[in-house]
Amino acid sequence: MMRTPLTLSAGILVVGAILSIVLPEYQLRLMNLAVISAVAVIGLNFAFGYAGLISLGHAAFVGMGAYAVAILTTRLGWSPWLAMPAAVAITALVAAVIGFPLLRLKGHYLALATLGFNVSFFIVASNWIELTGGTNGIARIPELSIAGHALTDERSFLWFAIVVLAIVAAVAAMVHASRHGRAMIAVRDDELAADMTGIDTTVTKIAAFVASAICAAIAGCLFAYHVRFVSPEDFSYAHSITYLAMLIVGGEGTLIGAILGAIVLTFLPEWLRFLGTAYLAFFGIMLLVILVILPTGIVGLGRYFRRKRTAAQAATLGAPVK
Repeated sequence: MMRTPLTLSAGILVVGAILSIVLPEYQLRLMNLAVISAVAVIGLNFAFGYAGLISLGHAAFVGMGAYAVAILTTRLGWSPWLAMPAAVAITALVAAVIGFPLLRLKGHYLALATLGFNVSFFIVASNWIELTGGTNGIARIPELSIAGHALTDERSFLWFAIVVLAIVAAVAAMVHASRHGRAMIAVRDDELAADMTGIDTTVTKIAAFVASAICAAIAGCLFAYHVRFVSPEDFSYAHSITYLAMLIVGGEGTLIGAILGAIVLTFLPEWLRFLGTAYLAFFGIMLLVILVILPTGIVGLGRYFRRKRTAAQAATLGAPVK
């Protein structure tokens, strides 16, 4: 992780600006989807990476944010800018309410419960036709506009999405460095020991769960305004597993890992298009290799090479002089 939130945000803005200039139109669309996924995965990092909560229902919170802005703007005529904070607030409230019973569970029981929550969301979104449009979804979501300029093309939307990602990453970095972030990590490492030191483990886990849902809702809002169409298939449990894979591939517990994992797994199908359907087999093998050889993900490569360089320098300094 970069040392300060300001440095992290500046790095994201600089790299994002460069990519927005050099990438062609189709790659820009993929980059927009990658940035949106990165915001969602940063949220999952609160629950899984920091607090150790295995959540397989993250896509449901993304869907809540997306459907909330879609319904508020198309059915109730709200301004897109007013619909966004409302959607985030609604999602955070739902996460807080279901967090109390769900977070009594641990390990694979929690994973199954959150998976069931995602499946329930998919069923409701598919069958509540009067509100969600069912499997036909909701179309014609109004675009965002800044100073009269509509963010309808991929490049201008990417600039906006990059700014949102930089802000979310900076806030996440500040939380990680705060006592609240340290409390989450303490709960992840040893919940009993954290409780004995005076940390309210229940409140800490719920806070991590709600923070995760807030980032997911922000990603859902971005998705809705980018694609301008939402349907239940966009938020199935398979997408929750993909978000978890992005975090594991990039490196759980790190912001850089969350962003890198989202980018790599968004672009990977395009890079491996020549494999056809064998891409899925390659993806499974790649994930298995990372879990076995690089349990800390892509960011672990940097740490590995730093350790090797440090060991080499120490061996050189400690070598006998001839």
